[in-house]
Amino acid sequence: MIPKIKEYLLDLQNRLCSMLEQEETRAKFTQDSWVHQEGGGGLTRVLEEGEVIEKSGVNFSHVHGKSLPPAAIERRPELAHSSFQALGVSSVTHPLNPYIPTAHLNVRCIFVQKKDGSTYWWFGGGFELTPYYGFEEDCVHWHRMAQAACELFGGKDLYLKFKKNCDAYFYLKHRAEPRGIGGLFYDDLNEWGFERSFGFMQSVGDHFIRAYQPIIAQRKQHAFGERERAFQQYRRGRYVEYNLLYDRGTLFGLQSQGRTESILMSLPPTVTWKYQWQTEQGSPEDLLYENFLVSRDWLE
Repeated sequence: MIPKIKEYLLDLQNRLCSMLEQEETRAKFTQDSWVHQEGGGGLTRVLEEGEVIEKSGVNFSHVHGKSLPPAAIERRPELAHSSFQALGVSSVTHPLNPYIPTAHLNVRCIFVQKKDGSTYWWFGGGFELTPYYGFEEDCVHWHRMAQAACELFGGKDLYLKFKKNCDAYFYLKHRAEPRGIGGLFYDDLNEWGFERSFGFMQSVGDHFIRAYQPIIAQRKQHAFGERERAFQQYRRGRYVEYNLLYDRGTLFGLQSQGRTESILMSLPPTVTWKYQWQTEQGSPEDLLYENFLVSRDWLE
């Protein structure tokens, strides 16, 4: 099973980088490989200081470990002290233009060798969009692609289930606000059997590209100024807060002694925090909170 997953993930990494370079006018991805101390390693690709994309990271990893980290066994205490292999691709893109949203994709599979010698595995991941200035048509397109990813595996009901998961997962409890407009999130997926679960991983990865590329292409020519950039930097603070406080993928990577530079590649290059800052009522910035950072059925 592992070679099939690894082949797909490396191809997905290539296609993600190719798509982003097509929309970028100047910068290209650099790549470096790294080795995990307990076995395996990864390929990290980063694009920085582009004219369209300020920073993007697309990371492939396949690591071995002698014991699952706390982030993985919180809901699976029976797997404590089990050896594992974890494979995945994680991608985060922070555009320069504030009218292009930040987008995040993660697809992963974990194989565990239980103490009795049996093997246990599960898939997880999803994708999520974080706009700074909202466009209804972009949000509808994003969620149409999320539903399309689920079409052959459970249709609208599955989409609604994983959309609800996403809304709940990417939520800043200390701010009482969502990080973005959601998408899909799933974990512990193994009840379908390997082939179907693996097929869903592929569908999620493939539909992320179809979801994000048209939005970049549509918004990258949009004029912006210092006001929009300042708001973008402020909202990026929420992204940082979430990743460092709640994100299980970040915790898993750090707790499993993964490569810190690759794990924290998801953080934006520049960010600001302002004390008790408030949007002006009726402003474009205020509309983000009023119309987009709310629970909505985007396909209704």
